[in-house]
Amino acid sequence: MDWEPRARQLASETVHSCSRWSGPIVTTPRHVFVPRWWERHGDDMALRIGEDDPEAWMARVYANETIVTRIGPHHADHANPEDHPVGLPTSSSTLPGLLVQMYRHAMLTEGVKVLDVGTGTGYGTALLARRFGAEHVTAVDVDPYLTEAASKRLDSIGLYPTVRTVDATGDLPGTYDRIIATVSVRRIPASWLAALRPGGRLVTTIAGTGVIVVADKTEDGGAFGHTAPEGAGFMATRHGDDYDDHLSKVWDKAKDTDTAGEEITTSRYPLLFPPDDWAVFSMLQLTVPGIDFCKAEEDDTRTVWLLHEDGSWARATATGFLDSPKVHQTGPRRLWDEFERIRHRLNREGTLPVYGATVRITPDGQTTLARGGWSVTL
Repeated sequence: MDWEPRARQLASETVHSCSRWSGPIVTTPRHVFVPRWWERHGDDMALRIGEDDPEAWMARVYANETIVTRIGPHHADHANPEDHPVGLPTSSSTLPGLLVQMYRHAMLTEGVKVLDVGTGTGYGTALLARRFGAEHVTAVDVDPYLTEAASKRLDSIGLYPTVRTVDATGDLPGTYDRIIATVSVRRIPASWLAALRPGGRLVTTIAGTGVIVVADKTEDGGAFGHTAPEGAGFMATRHGDDYDDHLSKVWDKAKDTDTAGEEITTSRYPLLFPPDDWAVFSMLQLTVPGIDFCKAEEDDTRTVWLLHEDGSWARATATGFLDSPKVHQTGPRRLWDEFERIRHRLNREGTLPVYGATVRITPDGQTTLARGGWSVTL
């Protein structure tokens, strides 16, 4: 299979030709790590099998895009064409450009010992092994099938990093100069700090947000750093086959557009789906963690829902892009009001403090973001 030209094209679209990451991208066959995947087809998720359409396979895997390989407990490797799983993605092959971005934040140098948290398909582990040598790379994932499959695929291209099945929020196997997580955490696990060597650096994202945390280990056993100027999103760590479903009952109540909320208002702002603006979205999730979002569009009418497991929900509907949406809210918290307070702040100050915030992490993992008079402790 003539994949090398595709890999060269991917490298040219992802990094500068002088970048030291160009070589690993060019020489790593991504299709080996993604023989099957899930792809949205209308309202369903459909199985795609690479060997059924090699041309489409090459086009898909050598694009700078994330490819979903597992939904809930359903891995594409084990699926049948008639399967249409419902749920949240639980594993993927991250877009190469984002992987390189995370690696650059880690300030990787020759000889450093790297822990790759969230093995997934193993493609990112392969890039690290190509760049720094497999003997310097350890990858961990909570899912035994993922680590087994990744190990076999890495072996098949002549790479032999250490791959372990480990719950990354618990004890880690060894100590490292760099910890790079392509899964997100709400609070930095204390085990990461214990496994990080003095002066070492960790790079991760805060679950539910687009915030990248870059922090160096301090003498007291904690870490200090900053939020990156750009956003990124990764799946949250999980402890079993799937994420717990806390929101289905709330959604059952909120999705009926004929149901009025306890409070009905008209917003002063055009309708925005929060995940479309990473800074606004992240500030909201830092203020009220655990919100989920849904949207729908029919003709010229758009609807956005905010849902929380405490029973709170908000529904905003607008016809046309300039019309002010009508907002229904119910529950112990007014989620849309929290959202609009953040938009007020952005309009007033022209920026949000999540940009360029300092990050201080205590040895037990308590994480505080601060900028100016604003701070939040996770």
